[in-house]
Amino acid sequence: MYKRVLLKLSGESLGGPQGKGIDEASLNKAAAEIAQAVRSGMQIAIVNGGGNIFRGLSGVGKGFDRVDGDKMGMLATVINSLGLAMAIRSQGIRAEVFTATPMEPVARYYVRDAAVRVLEEGGVALIAGGTGNPFFTTDSGAALRALEIGADALLKGTRVDGVYTADPEKDPTATKYDELTFSKALADHLKVMDATAFALCEQGNMPIIVFDMNEPGNLKRILDGEKVGTLVHV
Repeated sequence: MYKRVLLKLSGESLGGPQGKGIDEASLNKAAAEIAQAVRSGMQIAIVNGGGNIFRGLSGVGKGFDRVDGDKMGMLATVINSLGLAMAIRSQGIRAEVFTATPMEPVARYYVRDAAVRVLEEGGVALIAGGTGNPFFTTDSGAALRALEIGADALLKGTRVDGVYTADPEKDPTATKYDELTFSKALADHLKVMDATAFALCEQGNMPIIVFDMNEPGNLKRILDGEKVGTLVHV
């Protein structure tokens, strides 16, 4: 159903139960899911968050300058991407890390055509560093890269199995949406992605699938056209 996708993973998803640092088991679990999907024919680009290491916005409340804090957050996403790339390679799949600002020889400077070439050759392109600018989240970076590489969908891997009427971890009466439109998500103030990322996807007609990345086989099920998580569309 989807040949090329942009997978957005939170930094916390790589941090294990505590959501801090890099948890080897979580890293290897994500890599195995990604490798399985790639072997099935899916082209996958990945944008990681960095909240397990440092979140620029939260640093502002602790005395950090927002611009410098966001730079630290961008570097955190590079660390996560390097770790995930190594785990993916251990599964026998090629993985290349690209960064939004030049960081050679740590990683390759992001050029869209180079990243797409990696996908077409059966590899995984991990695009780190957000947009390369402060005041933009990794959600916004994921939306931008999904549009740039011509993805069929943006997959947001979370620890819940879709979008709910309220936070299911706080409200036991919350109900899940199987699918909904961008306009309804906006009207109901549903936290699918941040406002900038959401606007980019809506304007670019980029469907978003919010799903549980911790459920084994979910990526493959999406590839097979199964209804997994919540589909947000125009």
